[in-house]
Amino acid sequence: MKYTLVIKIGIIFCVLSVLIGAFGAHALENIIGEKMDVFKTGVQYHMFHSISLILVGLLSKSFNINLQNIGYLLLTGIILFSGSLYLISIYKYSFLGIITPIGGMCFITAWCILLYKISFNINN
Repeated sequence: MKYTLVIKIGIIFCVLSVLIGAFGAHALENIIGEKMDVFKTGVQYHMFHSISLILVGLLSKSFNINLQNIGYLLLTGIILFSGSLYLISIYKYSFLGIITPIGGMCFITAWCILLYKISFNINN
């Protein structure tokens, strides 16, 4: 994944985060009900890691290193972590709670690899 594609995906996911957050807070408020905190956590991590995708694209360009595996991990993390929280809060699919930590591990792994690659300026 080229750095420009990572930046574009990050921007698209930022837009989606705002749209999902607004839709959930207004149109789905009665459906989400007591699970609103779960929904808001999904939106929050969605936005943070969408911005992180943009940052990863910029770092990849600035340091001239390949950070595509980090982009894939962040993207997977957003889908698994935030996506599962959205489904849990809207449809009450509590069995999806097993997927949420996998998304969280994708986030943690991405941040650790980023620290390693930036620290040692590794290109692979």
